[in-house]
Amino acid sequence: MNNLSRKIAAVIMSAAVFAGVFCGCSKNAGAGSTVTVGITQEPNVLDPHTVTAAGDREIIFNVYEGLYKFDSDGVLNPCLATGYELSDSLDEYIFTIRKGVKFHNGKEMTPEDVVFSLSRAAGLLSGQDKAPVDDLKVISDVKISQDDANKVIVKLKEKSSELLSYFTVGIIPAGYEDCKTKPVGTGPFKFDSYNPGQNVTLSKFDGYWGTKANIDKAVFKICADMDAGMVELTNGSIDIFPHFTTDRAKQIDQTKFKIDSNVSNMPQIFILNDKVKPFDNVKVREALNYAVNRKDIISVCADGNGVELTTAMSPAMGKYYDKSLDGTYSYDPEKAKQLLSEAGFPNGFETTVTVCSSYLIHVNAAVEIAAELKKVGVNLKINQVDWATWLDQVYSNRNYDTTVICVDSAFAPYDVLSRYASDSSKNFFNYSNARVDELLKLIPTERDEAKKVEYYHEILKEMVKDNNNVYIQDPTSITVVSSRIEGYKTWPMYVVDLSTVKVVK
Repeated sequence: MNNLSRKIAAVIMSAAVFAGVFCGCSKNAGAGSTVTVGITQEPNVLDPHTVTAAGDREIIFNVYEGLYKFDSDGVLNPCLATGYELSDSLDEYIFTIRKGVKFHNGKEMTPEDVVFSLSRAAGLLSGQDKAPVDDLKVISDVKISQDDANKVIVKLKEKSSELLSYFTVGIIPAGYEDCKTKPVGTGPFKFDSYNPGQNVTLSKFDGYWGTKANIDKAVFKICADMDAGMVELTNGSIDIFPHFTTDRAKQIDQTKFKIDSNVSNMPQIFILNDKVKPFDNVKVREALNYAVNRKDIISVCADGNGVELTTAMSPAMGKYYDKSLDGTYSYDPEKAKQLLSEAGFPNGFETTVTVCSSYLIHVNAAVEIAAELKKVGVNLKINQVDWATWLDQVYSNRNYDTTVICVDSAFAPYDVLSRYASDSSKNFFNYSNARVDELLKLIPTERDEAKKVEYYHEILKEMVKDNNNVYIQDPTSITVVSSRIEGYKTWPMYVVDLSTVKVVK
């Protein structure tokens, strides 16, 4: 990395990491307290069935609940269902619905609400042309059991033993149509208001069926940038700051703040659009994997506090992660030049990386990647855009050459890899591999866990063979918590859970 690039990266790193999410509490915290959560991106969608942005999910995680729900350890537990049965034929889920649950509008939740919500998420309602939740498009019918009015039967078009983690999708009142602007769920917090450019306000739901929140109000404040958030943290008006940079954490007064961390289980990827030249050439993609120095990127972006990746899966996924693939790509600029020459680009080429300006860890990575690719003759232009533009151009329309982003998922291996199916609406990489598609269809039909692990490992090997992207790191997620706050925990997922937060007098 040259001196100019280091200076640029140093300037960029003056702000915090990831999507720019931080939390805070007023100085008069205590009973009746308000916690302020800062975000640097404008909320896009508050509908649990159409939401795509991780930053939006952080807000509505506190508002909506599904039949099942992950906890802070990544364990999937019953929530609005008390349990489920999976048919021997693997094509029918039967959920027992929890009684005594109320929506934020005061209406008691019934199995009819569950039928409506799952039908809506699966695209089965009249007038829907597709499933808003792509992973639930396998559902063919949702109905109340004739034998037990408190049970809901979900019928599938094909076998799937891997669907439970997707039943975390939010349950809403039957017929409700205003989720995008006026969310109504069953969670510990209810929606109060959204003022564009200013904030989203939630308040404690006193009718919550589970353990009630300790704070009365949560305000997600929309901030101009992370520098403004850092000033507020220093001034003591912010109590919790998730996704913090390691270098900044070292500067925190540890008499006033404590540091919490966890794996993020959210791979940072230099994504190569497989349908755009020259990235449709497997040797070009391989060359870039050797041209990029992952250690340097992690050093610049996270002060070395990240785990190098070779594949789309983090080591946090345990046995589903394939350790044998570690270190497949070493940093080797000369080999990268040779591969580029073999691919027909002896003098390199010019391309663009479109990166969201709010995600400074990705801007930092783009700066470092550009410096490293220049050494092998590739001129990488950096195009910074706002979050809404990134979602529209890159994610939705796939109109880009390359990008840098962290890809989040549930703590489930199928959720991690299913987005790489060629027909997945979430496959904005434009990746396609017939064997991967086949394996992704086989996994849900398999009961033998050991066989499933084999299939997952084979998928990862296929993706490495294709050099489909440049996987950089699983960044460690660091949270700075004020000594006035108890109960906050950094999750191994992109979640800000305010239900357990307590302000200590």
